[in-house]
Amino acid sequence: MTTVWTTLDSPLGELLLVGEESTTAKGGTSLTSLSLTTGQPNAAVVQPGWAADPEAFAEVAGQLRAYFAGESTSFELEFTAHGTPFQRRVWAALEQVPHGHTLTYGELAERAGIPRKSARAVGAANGANPLLVVRPCHRVIGANGSLTGYAAGLERKQLLLELEGRA
Repeated sequence: MTTVWTTLDSPLGELLLVGEESTTAKGGTSLTSLSLTTGQPNAAVVQPGWAADPEAFAEVAGQLRAYFAGESTSFELEFTAHGTPFQRRVWAALEQVPHGHTLTYGELAERAGIPRKSARAVGAANGANPLLVVRPCHRVIGANGSLTGYAAGLERKQLLLELEGRA
C-alpha cells in the first residue's frame, strides 16, 4: 500500500496530512495522520518512499478549509486507526463528542466504558491521537474546566475551541 502525503496551511500553522490509498474513501485516500509540521511532539515526519500527492488530499483539504472557515462542523472522512486496542477504544468515544461541546478526561473514560479512575491513561491515549482536529482531542478539558494537555499546544487548543464557540 502506498503512503501519500501533502501539507496544508491552516490557522494552526502548516499541517502535514498523511494517508493511504483507499477504494472506499471519498476522494480515494484514507487519512492516517494529521499533525503540525513543526512544534508538535511525536508528530509524523515524511519518510523515504512516501509519495507527495496533494491531489490525493483534495477532499480532506476541502473539508478542513470549510471547518476552519466556520462553514462546517463535522468531517466525513475515512481514516485508518493505527493504535492499541485501548487507544482505539478511547478514540472511538472521542469521535462522538459533538462540535461545540467539551468533556473532561473522566467523562471521556466513562463514555469509552473505562473506569473514571483511569482518566490519566485516557489522557495518554488522547495525547497519542494521530489525527489532530478531525478526531477532536481538543474538546477534552481538565476536571476543573481548565485547558490541559494538547499536543499542538494550549494556544491552538484555545483557538479551536473558540472556532467552535467554546471559549
